[in-house]
Amino acid sequence: MARPREFDVEDAIGSAMDVFWENGYEGASLPELLSGMGLTRGSLYKAFADKKSLFMIVLDRYERDYVIPAVEMLSGTELPDGWDRVMAMFETIIREVRQGDRRGCLTCSTAAGPATQDSDIADAVHKTLGKLRKAFEAALKASRSHANLDTTAKRQMADMLTTQYVGMRVLVRSQAPVATLKRSVASLRLLA
Repeated sequence: MARPREFDVEDAIGSAMDVFWENGYEGASLPELLSGMGLTRGSLYKAFADKKSLFMIVLDRYERDYVIPAVEMLSGTELPDGWDRVMAMFETIIREVRQGDRRGCLTCSTAAGPATQDSDIADAVHKTLGKLRKAFEAALKASRSHANLDTTAKRQMADMLTTQYVGMRVLVRSQAPVATLKRSVASLRLLA
């Protein structure tokens, strides 16, 4: 008879996300994961198979907890004008940095690192960034200042905003000065 799990799987995934977010996929050693998750090697392998499987679960959880709310904010109507939604999203980055959060974005950090040499990880990252790009496009469709842009131009601008977002999140992680990040956000106002 199998012994029941003696840990909460959701808590363990959340703890693993913290370790991966802080250290990246490559930098998160098995001992760090075990310590962060409070698990034994056997428990980790029994519950999650291996490091890559655990990371794929973590990427999915990160998308659910952090990316989907951003997508909903960009696509929603809480702020009626879509460009206000775009600016609010980028201003959130500055606010988080001022509050001491320099982790950046797990998806963006993964996109910028060697983990994406693995096709499964690359596919997960591109899928998540694709959702973000579509949300930028939805915001642009609801932007009064971009109403005259055709569909192709809005798609291109959504691509540019996604690139800007990934770049800013990587800069945050690299400890870029707040003034640099603020200038980056201010430059977006030129597009309004």
